[in-house]
Amino acid sequence: MLPTPLAVAIRRAESLLNSPRLASFKNFVFVMVLLHYWSRLYSKLIVQGPTRAIKEAYAYCFKIFFKHLRRIPSIKAKIDAELNKTLSDMEDTLISHEGQQKRYLVLPREGLDDDEVRKELRKLWVTSTGKEVCDLDRRSPHQIRTPPLHTTPINSPNPPPTLSIGRVSGAIYHGGISLSALITEAYSLFSVSNPLHADVFPGVRKMEAECVAMVLAMYNAPTTGCGTMTSGGTESILMACKAYRERAADLKRVTEPEMIIPETAHAAFHKAAEYFKIRLIIIAVDPVTMKVDVKSVARAINRNTIMLVGSAINFPHGVADDITPLAALAKRHDIGMHVDCCLGSFVVPFLERAGFRTVPFDFRIDGVTSISCDTHKYGFAPKGSSVIMYEHKDIRKYQYFVRADWPGGIYASPGIAGSRPGALIAGCWAAMINMGENGYLDTTKQIVGARQKIQAGVESIPDLYVNGDPISTVISFSSRDPLNIYDVGDHLNKRGWNISPLQNPPALHISVTLLWVPSADEFVSDLREVVAALNADPSLRQGKSAAIYGTAASLPDKSLIAEIATGYIDLLYKA
Repeated sequence: MLPTPLAVAIRRAESLLNSPRLASFKNFVFVMVLLHYWSRLYSKLIVQGPTRAIKEAYAYCFKIFFKHLRRIPSIKAKIDAELNKTLSDMEDTLISHEGQQKRYLVLPREGLDDDEVRKELRKLWVTSTGKEVCDLDRRSPHQIRTPPLHTTPINSPNPPPTLSIGRVSGAIYHGGISLSALITEAYSLFSVSNPLHADVFPGVRKMEAECVAMVLAMYNAPTTGCGTMTSGGTESILMACKAYRERAADLKRVTEPEMIIPETAHAAFHKAAEYFKIRLIIIAVDPVTMKVDVKSVARAINRNTIMLVGSAINFPHGVADDITPLAALAKRHDIGMHVDCCLGSFVVPFLERAGFRTVPFDFRIDGVTSISCDTHKYGFAPKGSSVIMYEHKDIRKYQYFVRADWPGGIYASPGIAGSRPGALIAGCWAAMINMGENGYLDTTKQIVGARQKIQAGVESIPDLYVNGDPISTVISFSSRDPLNIYDVGDHLNKRGWNISPLQNPPALHISVTLLWVPSADEFVSDLREVVAALNADPSLRQGKSAAIYGTAASLPDKSLIAEIATGYIDLLYKA
């Protein structure tokens, strides 16, 4: 009887598995693995000493044992009951300091006027003891006084020409002289406060919680939604990346984390990858739409992937990625989906109501698990404030830093900073309740209207074209050969316009702010004149920016550019 093909295949497999070469290879792999773990153990023993190494091993095993013990339903229920009781007692103690004050969990429809905001700020300053906490009076160290609040708006000097004319791309997110004066008063009142000590400054705790709640409502968060305030968009992004890294390590045993981002995602994700040792997988965007290629994202996902990223809107081109299919991918693989709305902030949520085109971007999309939003941009809060939001506190907890066995006491902080300026929180809260929904709706109409005016001007010039399909406040545009877009930027700069150059592809970028509203027509006029002049006289070409970016593009080793950038930062600290 002839052997069947299956039998032949089995015999060949057995022969291969029993071959001396394969046995030698398996022995080699075993020895290498053994050497790897032995070298790690040996290094610990040499560096730490046997006593410390044994103590650390014991502590690690103890931690793992109790971690698994807590997953037993009966034990988990008992522990959770005790924890909830303790937290409830802490909540009663903390919240009782705040008295029966009005709470702002959503933006007021109509913003409070300046005097109403001042009254609310004064109430928030008063502690549970009925005293007013503030600077110690130098004349009498035993007396406590409250810094006076102005009863009328501060008579601010005229702003510099760049503020009144609006010639700077982004950078200056000015909400008006009156609002700036009100924010300054709030900042002055709470200048000594520190949210690290919530029991001492309960008003600051309340304002921070309400700022987060108002932004969560603006982004249609579920009832489980939560968040924290940070020092800016970069820290919000860092905290999200840190949270997903810790979550994946805890729940999935991921030791070599990866995150997948579009090439147009903010550089803060690169910073987070470097800080937290997360491998960065960068996906190209479509050269026409400037949106990330979702199919390429899907192919890049593996067991080490901890999160996906999409922008609404991205910084370079003002384009929103397709968040819905990205979120679907994230949910299918049970990983984080972060939407960077730092630049979209208080504009994108109001686009539809303002009569502009919009795209899905917030927590209403199934699979979105976190969103970052800068309050210090189009929320007109003072610089240094942002909000990172999560779908559930079970994700947010991985952002926190807690040290339970520190000799100085139990230390816990929500973000990178320990002490933080409560004055910034007060300024942010004052701006938000002063503006209200209708205030932000109005500024959205003005700012996006100015962007549309600039875009129409760019599209009317045959030598220029807009990158992608911007929907919010940002526009970027490039040039057709032989015109060099960097030459256009240089000559606009000579006329007083501060426009940001982009690369890959070469372009100019404008982040339109409220200050651009009255100057949009003048910019379009100057842009037409500059392009016409460059076409008429080729000797005007190859300016400073064109030379710098042209050289940068031709260099195969980008580390040289990095060295120049490092030198620039050094110069910032040259006294």
